[in-house]
Parts: sequence; structure tokens; C-alpha cells
Amino acid sequence: MFLLQAATNNVTYVVYFGTFGMLLLAVGLIVFVIFHQRKVIYYQVKMRNMQAEHQRMLLQASLESQEEERQRIAADLHDDAGPLLATVRLYLNENLVHQDQATQLQSIYNAKQIVDETIQLIRNISHSLIPPTLKNFGLESAITDLIHKINGAGTIHASCRFNDYQRRLKLEPELSVFRIIQELINNILKHSRASFLHLTQNKNEQYFYIRIHHDGEGLTQADFEELRDVHSGLGLKNIQGRIKILGGKIFFERDATNTYFKATIELPADMVQ
Repeated sequence: MFLLQAATNNVTYVVYFGTFGMLLLAVGLIVFVIFHQRKVIYYQVKMRNMQAEHQRMLLQASLESQEEERQRIAADLHDDAGPLLATVRLYLNENLVHQDQATQLQSIYNAKQIVDETIQLIRNISHSLIPPTLKNFGLESAITDLIHKINGAGTIHASCRFNDYQRRLKLEPELSVFRIIQELINNILKHSRASFLHLTQNKNEQYFYIRIHHDGEGLTQADFEELRDVHSGLGLKNIQGRIKILGGKIFFERDATNTYFKATIELPADMVQ
């Protein structure tokens, strides 16, 4: 009888300890899940904050680029057009009517020359905002013209080929794409020491592609993402900002044979008119 009672007590203790162990395990599992979930939420919030900060930096870079452009235009008008027009005013002052005819004609001729120079200056500023070739004939003609100018310098062999450009991009996206290509090509000319540069265009039902190949020193995607986030990478920030506004992507890579670098611009096909 005593042995039976002892055995019963042992079973009870085992059940108690087993139940307690199960409860402890369950509580531990619940605590682990809660802490894990909190950790996941923390990292999700952190990631969203990082993405928001990245977007803020891109927007800031775009605004800085626009502000620099405005300041440059203002400086050109103030430093160049202003003095020219002030000189015209000197030639055409109120004393002109009291001068002899020969002096009057010379003053008028000089004023006309300066006015012509001022008109050309303002035309150049206007062209820097929207290149006339781009406005009148589209991206293919503007890029072809840019490539011809690069070849004319004789420092690098440049070429381009447009495969599917029967219909133009809309004007504002077209200008942004042109500025992106300009920035990429300028970077190649300044920093890569390449001997050739080749641009191609094609598209499918979903995307419009521009690819730029060169055989100099270039960027990989990791290089681009690192340099883009530093203060000195303003040009790369501008590229990323414009790409983001267009709803596109840009990829940098080196080919498997290590003979050239490639930058690929991928844009939504619905930007075509």
C-alpha cells in the first residue's frame, strides 16, 4: 500500500513537473516570438526610415541641381548680358543727337554689334536649357549631334545606334533622359580614360532602354551606390534623382570578359508619345 502511494506521488510529481516544463517552454516560445516580432518590426521601421532618408537625399540633390542651374543662368545674365546692354546704353545716350553724322553712324553700328552679341548670348543660354535639336527633332537627333561633337574633339571614338525610336518620348521625360545621358557621357570623358564609347537604344512592350558601353575605368552597381551617397557624388545623385522621377532604374556592370563597362537606363515604355 505504501509502495502504491509512493508510486502515485511520483507520477503526480512527474505530471506536475512535465506540465510546468511544458508551460515554461510555451511561455519561452511566446516570449521568443514576441521579441523576434519586435525585432522584425524594428528593422522594418529602420529600413523604411533609411529609404525615406534616401528619397530625401535624392530630392535634395535634384533641388540643388536645379538651384545651381538657376544660379548659373542668373550669373550668365548678370555678368555677360548686363555689361553688354549697359555698353549699348552708353552708345545710345542722349548726347547722340548732338554728335556729327559720322559719329552717330559709328555709335549706332557699335550698338548693333553689341546687341547681336547679346542676342547670341541669350540664344546660347536658351539652348543650354533645351537644346534646339532635341526640341525640334527628338532624342535620337540630339544624341547623334552630341556624339558627332565628341568625335570632332578627336580624343575618343564615339558612336550610337537607335533601333526602336519610331515614336518620340514625351518632351519633359525626353529632356530628363538627355540630361542623364549627358551626365553619364561627361563622367566617362572626364574619368574613365576610355578609347571608345558606344550608345544603343531599344525597347519592348514594357521598357525603353538606353545602354552606354565604354572600355575605360568604370563603375559597378556597388560603386555607384556607394559614391551616390557621399557629398562629392552630386552628379550621381542627380542621375539617380532624375531616374527616380521618371519611374525608371539604372544599372552599372562590368562584362564577364572584363573588357568594358556598361550603364543601362531602364524606363517605362509608356513615356513614348
